[in-house]
Order: sequence, then structure tokens, then C-alpha cells
Amino acid sequence: MSKLSLIQAVNQALYHEMDRDPDMILLGEDIGLDGGVFRATDGLIQKFGEDRVVDTPLSESGIVGTAIGLAAYGLRPVAEIQFMGFLYGAMEQLISHAARIRSRSRGRYTCPLVVRTPYGGGIHAPELHSESTEAFFIHTPGLKVVVPSTPAEAKGLLLSAIRDPDPVIFLEPSKIYRAIKEEVPDGEHLIPLGEARVVAEGEDVSLITWGAMLHPSLEAAGKMAEKGVRAEVIDLRTLSPMDTGTIIQSVKKTGRAVIIHEAARTCGLGAEIAAVICEKALLSLEAPVLRVTGYDTPVPLPKTEKYYFPDCDQIIEAVEEVVQF
Repeated sequence: MSKLSLIQAVNQALYHEMDRDPDMILLGEDIGLDGGVFRATDGLIQKFGEDRVVDTPLSESGIVGTAIGLAAYGLRPVAEIQFMGFLYGAMEQLISHAARIRSRSRGRYTCPLVVRTPYGGGIHAPELHSESTEAFFIHTPGLKVVVPSTPAEAKGLLLSAIRDPDPVIFLEPSKIYRAIKEEVPDGEHLIPLGEARVVAEGEDVSLITWGAMLHPSLEAAGKMAEKGVRAEVIDLRTLSPMDTGTIIQSVKKTGRAVIIHEAARTCGLGAEIAAVICEKALLSLEAPVLRVTGYDTPVPLPKTEKYYFPDCDQIIEAVEEVVQF
């Protein structure tokens, strides 16, 4: 195994799968000689050539539309969009076409497409570079939405996403692209889509989160353990389809739930999770389900960004509220 950052793990996954499957092709702005805006595709054009690592024009709709056509005719395209906020220009392609090919053709065609894009804040970027609007895509039937939280998770989930027969939006937390390193299995490493993981066992409260928010959640769980409160931390991994079974099993054990995400509060995935808990585990609850989230405003510019995103202290405050209820 090698000790890699998340961006290195993404690069390794792309290399592994392109080497294994000659039908895989990459598309995106500056992904060739420049290796992508975050260098996720660094070195791949030298290995696989410009016919398989394609520098595209500056057109997100064109990138995704082309990738949909390639996928429908049997290739395995992975499209890179430089930032999640730039993906809005391709929404019509994703919602009206990629997500509907299977149902529109009554199963005769599928769309094995992956759209990779950095998402979320923490890198002090300009407007539209720190978006966390995963709920747009979760609300669209036919799209799968995946978010890794560590380097090893990134590699295993990306390989599974590329091999999936349906379109996958693969959201990479830009804040932790290079912030952490861990041992990542070499070669074949698959993590099934649709399965959450329990990162830390606990009995007093369930912390449910994904992506970069896993790390302040674990920090909060560690500090609460010093006070005798044992938090169970769940990393959803796949947001759609969501592993509700793991969530409900945990909440029935702990009786309390706090949901943490950096997206805006209203109609964020946290609201759906809270509804599912109320539908399936209401009689197990000993306190209201709480959410620790971003605010219902655009992500602020760099100087005030830190006040927008949830942190360890906010999570601890919510945990204390539900434990003392």
C-alpha cells in the first residue's frame, strides 16, 4: 500500500481503470498536459494519449453532452468539471438526458457516465468555487451521487462509480484534497456504492455526515468521549441511493441523531435524513433530530468563509443539546 492524499488516490484510480479498460476515456478542461486544475489527471495523457485524455473547449454543457453520447454507445467516459458551481451549465444535459436514458429507452440503453467535480469550501476560492449543492442531484431520479471522505474511500468509490451502469455524480471535497494522507491499497480496491460505513462506534448519539464534514464530526466525537458521551459516527459515502438501513439501525441504538453537512440548511439532504428517521425510528428517539449545516445564503467570499461552514464547536453544541434534552 502507498500513503496518498485524496487527489493522488483519485489519480491512481483513474490510471488503474484506464489501464484495465480500453473503453474508458477522460474529458475535461485542461486535463491533458496541465493535468487538471487540481492535477487529478496528472501524467495520464503521457501514458494513454490524447485520444483517451481529451482536452475540451470551455463548455460544461458540451463536455457532459458529449460524454452522455459516448456512454450511450458503449464507452466509459469520466468527465471532469473544474468546480461544482460550473456544473450548473450542464444541468439540462444531466437532468433531461443522462438521468433518463435508462427509463426513456425502457432499459435498452444505460449511461455509464461519471462526472467528477470538486465541491465544498475551505480553499478560500472565488464565487461559484465552493458550492455544496448535492441536493440538486439527489432530487433527480436516475442519478447516483457519491462523496468520498478519505483517500482510500476516494479510490474505492471512484472505481465502483466508473464500473456502474448508470450516471454517477462524484463529488470530491476540495478542502481535503491534500489535507490528509493515509494508506491506500494498490491495484484493485472497490467499495460498493449505496453502503454507508460506521467510522466510530457509540451508544449515546448518532452523528450522520459525509465528505469533508466527517473530520470535524470525528473531532467532536473525540472531545465528547472525554466527557463520557460516546458518539457513533456514520459516513454516508453514497448520498443517492442512500443507505437508510445503517442510519436507522444506529438511531435505534443511540436514541439521538445529529446530521452535519456544509450545504445550505433548507431542503438539504439533512432534512430528508431527519424525515426518514422520524418515519422509521420515531419511537426510539429520546430527543429531536438536530442539523448542523451551512446557512441559507450564497457561500461568502474568503474572508468570512470560516463563519459559514460547520465546525467542531457547533457539532459539540448540538450533541450536548440532544444528550441533555
